[in-house]
Amino acid sequence: MSNSNMRTKIVAGNWKMNLDFEQAEELLAGIAEQLNGEGLPDVTVVVCPPAVYLEMAYDFADEGGFYTGAQNLSDKESGAFTGEISASMILSVGADFVIVGHSERRAFYHETDELLKTKVQQALKHDLVPIFCCGERIDERNSNSHFDVVKKQIQTALFDLPENEIENVVIAYEPVWAIGTGLTATPAQAQEMHAYIRSLLAEKYGRELADTTTILYGGSCNEKNAAELFAQPDVDGGLIGGASLKVESFMGIIKAF
Repeated sequence: MSNSNMRTKIVAGNWKMNLDFEQAEELLAGIAEQLNGEGLPDVTVVVCPPAVYLEMAYDFADEGGFYTGAQNLSDKESGAFTGEISASMILSVGADFVIVGHSERRAFYHETDELLKTKVQQALKHDLVPIFCCGERIDERNSNSHFDVVKKQIQTALFDLPENEIENVVIAYEPVWAIGTGLTATPAQAQEMHAYIRSLLAEKYGRELADTTTILYGGSCNEKNAAELFAQPDVDGGLIGGASLKVESFMGIIKAF
């Protein structure tokens, strides 16, 4: 049985490609104000805006007691890669986290597990916490290959890491069929996959590391279903999309523990 008391609980808001500068400023101010008044010591809150707002987000983060994260990073260190953003740049504007391998990056930008392995290593090299995303498509779930799909994603991208590095990785399970579709994995489905991911970690790195690894659920998680999802023994929080774009719904999820 996993010991959920040993793990950091995280709610991370992934804004995706949304909001202009003024809207972003308003949302950040609202989150900071709410968190400042609430004092939620047991939940680590991470806000992942588009990269152009990271510095502004960091300015609000101190007041609100939250952390900032980027939505993506380059697999390269620096150089002639127009439009790319490196791990060292992300770190230099105060971010602590970076999302790696979100299903939209995999689907629309053809990011492979091999590429994501390099991105994870770049993040760790620069002291960023990678939130590594994994998950299956609906056809893979229907053909009952969802466990194999997730296993391959995790093994390829993460299992070459030494123990002292993988302990700094957060894993986010996001069933692709539940992202932006309004469909959500049932708490039982989420728990089953989270427990499976933890068993993979235990097999490779030992039970202690598996028990201290934070595994988030992502996929149409909102203020209505968050409490039920977070109550599962192996679900340690959420990677939140649409519901992170409004102060009320985001706060509702944060308070769902």
